[in-house]
Amino acid sequence: MGLKPNERIDELYSLGIKIIQNSKTFSFSLDAVLLAYFAQLKRSSKSLTVDLCAGNGAVGLFASHKTRGKIIGVEIQPKLADMAKRSVELNHLSSQIKVLPIDLKDVFKFIKPNSANVVLCNPPYFKTLPTTKVSGNPYLAIARSEIKTNLNQVISTISKLLNTRGTAFIVYRPNRLIEMLNTLQKNKLVPKAIQFAHPRLNQPSQLVLIKAVKCGKPGVKILPPIIVRNENNSGYSKFMHQIMFGSWNA
Repeated sequence: MGLKPNERIDELYSLGIKIIQNSKTFSFSLDAVLLAYFAQLKRSSKSLTVDLCAGNGAVGLFASHKTRGKIIGVEIQPKLADMAKRSVELNHLSSQIKVLPIDLKDVFKFIKPNSANVVLCNPPYFKTLPTTKVSGNPYLAIARSEIKTNLNQVISTISKLLNTRGTAFIVYRPNRLIEMLNTLQKNKLVPKAIQFAHPRLNQPSQLVLIKAVKCGKPGVKILPPIIVRNENNSGYSKFMHQIMFGSWNA
């Protein structure tokens, strides 16, 4: 399988998963790795996991070993969806993972409501306001800013996809956490676990991982924080090194 201009193949060594990246369009970030690690998928071969805002498919690919069921990635940008499809083929996972190059609003033309056991989502983080500085890279801008969708649409779609007691796993920015939690609850998604990721010890969190259950019982756990790098910034923390280069307990 040949690469297209500006593409390369990167690997998450802990899983042996290869991902096609493009330096001019989009490359996955640490948030994708952490979300896939955080997520708990159903083992059953009859289960369905949906990866919304899938980008180049990294989250679904990294989480694929946690289930024998089907995974469907949804990505609005054709170029990113094409990279995701070819990464699926590269990892010989075409029988398990399917990528749909569609808008979020068209999801239910292809996936039945209330049919998903798990939804994974790395949604756009930033609102598009008159004062917002949007990336000059249009692919990255759409992935990171609310240009093609917004938080309300994303969470509403997640809720409609999930069956009762189905679970959502989301990575987001802490500065919008309250908005996220309010939006989840308005859509019958009850937060059950929250975990913050910090660049280094004693630095503010830059990412938050959230588990929410559709029509779940109230009660949320705050999990121990994830520290990404050593205090002297010489490399990954022991925890992160294990995720990147060690092995995962599925």
